[in-house]
Amino acid sequence: MAKLLAVTIIVIAIASAVPIVLHIWPLPADISAHGHLIDEQYADTMWEAGISFLASQILLAIFIWKYATPAPNATIKRFPGGAAALVIAAFVLVGTEVLALGVFGAKAWGQAYFSPPSADALPVQVQAGQFAFYFRYPGPDGKFGPIHANLISEANANFYGLDTTNDQDSKDDIVTAEMAIPVNREIHLLMHSKDLGHSFYVPELRVHQDFVPGLDLSIHFTATKTGKYEIVCTQLCGLGHYNMKAYLEVKSPEDYDAWLKQQAALQ
Repeated sequence: MAKLLAVTIIVIAIASAVPIVLHIWPLPADISAHGHLIDEQYADTMWEAGISFLASQILLAIFIWKYATPAPNATIKRFPGGAAALVIAAFVLVGTEVLALGVFGAKAWGQAYFSPPSADALPVQVQAGQFAFYFRYPGPDGKFGPIHANLISEANANFYGLDTTNDQDSKDDIVTAEMAIPVNREIHLLMHSKDLGHSFYVPELRVHQDFVPGLDLSIHFTATKTGKYEIVCTQLCGLGHYNMKAYLEVKSPEDYDAWLKQQAALQ
């Protein structure tokens, strides 16, 4: 029975690695300027973690095969240094692996979070709330009007709590339930949550950022291919979480300008 278990462990370990090695389930096509760095980090992580996983499972199977059913008079052997040495060895091994992954991913992480957006990046505010996304674009003045929490009203479609009567900067703001951006232009996404934790995930953009209630977060990216892509929330945020999504359309500059004028006319 012990030898059967050992063989089963090895078979399952190898079978789980086959789809990854053969790329049976590839990532969605990358449409972002920074995506290749994310993909490289992902590949490094899969190789390093995969080799460690296979090595540990094979070692486990070997120990089960060899030591699970010792002979009646066999001498019990102990690992040199006892349990403390094993814990230290595991700590050093895992720590080295995590440190290596951090070093490999520093460039991708730094470009996304520690480098500021360019001066001409297009600012877009995205608000998440149960169970929808809303997007706000500055008008011709290039400024966002202030948000008044007491004026937020789903019934009146005032999703951002804008006072268009008294706030001059709010009068030309454009609020939509869909997101559109021009291709090959950097986007500065300004994010906040209206209620609790949500997330903004577009697999093709290699962008996945959580909303944290009470914090204003930002991330910047550049889309390199036109098309329509799904935005989903990956944080369990209530009974309607399964249906919390929106769509991002990456348009040519001309089509984006036409879309923006259309949305302005609907305000």
